[in-house]
Amino acid sequence: MQSFPPNRIIAPDSPEFAEIHRIVAENAPKIAELSGAYKTQEQIRALLADITGTEIDDSLHVNLPFYSDFGRHIRIGKNVFINSGAMFTDLGGITLEDNVLIAPRVNILSVNHPENPAQRRGLVLKPVVIRKNAWIGAGATILPGVTVGENSIVAAGAVVAKDVPPNSIVGGIPARVLKNIATA
Repeated sequence: MQSFPPNRIIAPDSPEFAEIHRIVAENAPKIAELSGAYKTQEQIRALLADITGTEIDDSLHVNLPFYSDFGRHIRIGKNVFINSGAMFTDLGGITLEDNVLIAPRVNILSVNHPENPAQRRGLVLKPVVIRKNAWIGAGATILPGVTVGENSIVAAGAVVAKDVPPNSIVGGIPARVLKNIATA
């Protein structure tokens, strides 16, 4: 698997940028196939294994459509559920640990652009990690570099720009801690 360095600008004229576009072109038809017609869960898992280049556990359940702009840097644990319309911008890396729930129309972004206008066409990669048993609510957006802590809940419509502590509920724009969750 090709890996690109996090927190460094990848210039549009670099060999890395060209490699990114090659992989995008390679995966684009496979990602389109995920959302073009009905697929069984077995077919979805097989396509995701091909797209990500990793083994996908039989316990994964995805409600289509599913979108990604890259696909190769998605890692999915066991007993994960991804609802319809999820968008994973995964060039910087997206990890979903075991028992994660992703609601409809969730956006998870691991790519940004430099603030400097002269470098703006470049890319800055920051991985996103969703820890075990977290639940990302409908229409929520997780921004680059964020880790959502174990057992946490991101409320519907939240925009998460900072790490979410374990065992907490966050909501709002920008998201902030609303409540701590008691765990048994």
